[in-house]
Amino acid sequence: MDQKQKMRSEARARRATLTSGPFAEHIAAFAKDLDIPKGAIVAGYHPIRDEGDPRALMSALSALGHPLALPCVVAARSALVFRRWKTGDRLAPNAYGIAEPLASAEEVMPSVVLVPLLAFDAEGHRLGYGGGYYDRTFELLPGMRLIGVAYSGQEVVMVPREEHDHPLDLVVTEKGIRRFYQT
Repeated sequence: MDQKQKMRSEARARRATLTSGPFAEHIAAFAKDLDIPKGAIVAGYHPIRDEGDPRALMSALSALGHPLALPCVVAARSALVFRRWKTGDRLAPNAYGIAEPLASAEEVMPSVVLVPLLAFDAEGHRLGYGGGYYDRTFELLPGMRLIGVAYSGQEVVMVPREEHDHPLDLVVTEKGIRRFYQT
């Protein structure tokens, strides 16, 4: 098992122990502090398993005037597309069982992406699930502001990184916002 795979297994187990408490409400309270430009489209995600739930934060951002979108997997090993979404819109499970907007929903280009993760480090590097969907997307669409959504206990000393990995601009946890200054 390589270093990233081992770390993914450990991070999944750790994250499963962090899910108690009012996480969603706590991160929603930081919506105004994320410094998102007025009217910018924000892509969130529909959480699976014990991922940090961004839906209350997304509702708070919508209330501030930000249109919302959700990612959609259109093909294996490809970049994600983002489709407009608002609370109450119908969702359907994709091939991985993740809820997505219907194919008929308008495709949009977000300026900000809320990103799920297994772990993050003090330099803003994230450990994802290994499918590469987000990294392929960020490679094709540079300039997106990347905001990790995580429990504070998901921070690790160092996330192994590769050339194709894209660091986060910041991460929002139940304890606050961590900003990373990329060089």
